[in-house]
Amino acid sequence: MSTPIELENGQHQLGDVLIGRGTPIIIRTIEGLGLPGMRTADVEPPGEDGLWLGRDYYSGRTIRIDAAAKVPGDQAGALDVAAAIQETADNAAVRGQGGTTMNLRLQFPGRPTRVVRGRVRRADVDVEKAIHGWAPLDIEFQAADYLYYADEPDTTGIPLAMLSTGGMTFPLMFPFTIDGDPAAVGRPGYLDVTGTAPTWPVLRVVGPCATPTITHVTSGRALTVQATLAAGEWVEIDTRPGWRTVLRDNGGAAPLSPTSRIDLFQLTPGLNEIRWTATDPTLTSTLAVTWWPAYKAL
Repeated sequence: MSTPIELENGQHQLGDVLIGRGTPIIIRTIEGLGLPGMRTADVEPPGEDGLWLGRDYYSGRTIRIDAAAKVPGDQAGALDVAAAIQETADNAAVRGQGGTTMNLRLQFPGRPTRVVRGRVRRADVDVEKAIHGWAPLDIEFQAADYLYYADEPDTTGIPLAMLSTGGMTFPLMFPFTIDGDPAAVGRPGYLDVTGTAPTWPVLRVVGPCATPTITHVTSGRALTVQATLAAGEWVEIDTRPGWRTVLRDNGGAAPLSPTSRIDLFQLTPGLNEIRWTATDPTLTSTLAVTWWPAYKAL
């Protein structure tokens, strides 16, 4: 995974294109950074005043960018800059299949870089108002959900033969203290997840092993892959909304057990415990857990 470009304050990145401060694309306003739209189940009760408030669901966040391509004295150059936005939106790897997304990276003064996942839905150029190297742009980015994600993921590896580094060393020296915090002893199965909202991890098991089962102890949710992996082979479970795939290293799919709910396997902010089991006489197979901390606001 490549390291993202470091953005300046007020500079953003839409797909492969840098926009905002220090670029030929000048931003006037960005809208849609607050609460997203909602799908409600509110009902007006017949024969009485008031409203029965049903369950609310957030829609995907819609971000609108009022901008302009500015290349002073070069009208063709300004239109070329605007065309780059259209080019990055025309990504066959993204729009060619359902659920796939591209990134909009946002960097505001005083805040870390945050990422919104979605697709460009509008990239209009007002050619009639374009003059002297100035071309107005209307950009709309539709996110798949309402969350902001960390710019880079956290990851950890968990061996199958997991042993904590805790325990006691004799002879004991009194007085002694027992620390009840599992994170304090560095157990590899405990993940300290930052953020303000639950997030969905990517789980990769590398063989040799058979029928690996990964359990999120905090919630009791478990995923069991019904497959056998030779040494060096892997299977990856992507639980992120829109992706939600179980793929092997050869490009094929692997089935989950009927009780596995990939859509409910989440990491919550704070300490999470992950355990996993598999048939592996060599005790050399491993599990890698990767996640992007999620935030409800910038």
